[in-house]
Amino acid sequence: MAQFTVTGDVDPFLHVSLAGGEKIYCEANAMVMMEDTLELKGKMTGGLGGALMRRLANDESFFQQHIEAVRGAGDCLLSPTLPGAIQVLDVGETNYMVSDGAFVAADYGVNLNVRAQGVGSALFGQTGGFFICEASGRGKLAVSGFGSSFVLDVEPGKDMIIDNAHVVAWDSRLHHEISVTTRQGGGLLGQLVNSVTSGEGMVLKFSGKGKVVICSRNRENFLSWLLKGMPANR
Repeated sequence: MAQFTVTGDVDPFLHVSLAGGEKIYCEANAMVMMEDTLELKGKMTGGLGGALMRRLANDESFFQQHIEAVRGAGDCLLSPTLPGAIQVLDVGETNYMVSDGAFVAADYGVNLNVRAQGVGSALFGQTGGFFICEASGRGKLAVSGFGSSFVLDVEPGKDMIIDNAHVVAWDSRLHHEISVTTRQGGGLLGQLVNSVTSGEGMVLKFSGKGKVVICSRNRENFLSWLLKGMPANR
């Protein structure tokens, strides 16, 4: 299997070392540098249907970059689109759900499949609408969020409530439900009012046992802040 290493403290690279014949695939435009023993091709991973479903589910590129060590061992450096930390996850005993835009790269033994999710998550969430990507198979999976990242351990009886916009990936065995706010009771209208007045949006409540990768920045809030600073909006 290819070796995945995160290098650099601020806006790090994903350093991948491949032995002869090994292959990985990554998000379009992720490749920064590669040795000439490697070959890069643009492909629709999983065929037309799979590529189209991933585009709808996670806003991933229609074509992904496939890198193969065709002329011997070699290294490459990859980088996510947004500035932020990279987490390398082991897919095998554990499958992971991947939020919109979080996928960076994976071993060829890892499959990104699309599955349907509940109506509540589809209508209110930022995790792919009615469909979401699940990483299965066996190998390394690299994901990235906006800003710093942190891995939370959810334990039975120790549920976690996380702002939806900060969720990067999570153990597919975890149960998750979406809510407008952390406030209990008061009905939907009361929860909506509390959500507006508190400044909080949708939250995800995770229960069970497994890991959740979160990021420190909310890209939608950051984009709104940037737009407010544009001369036309002053």
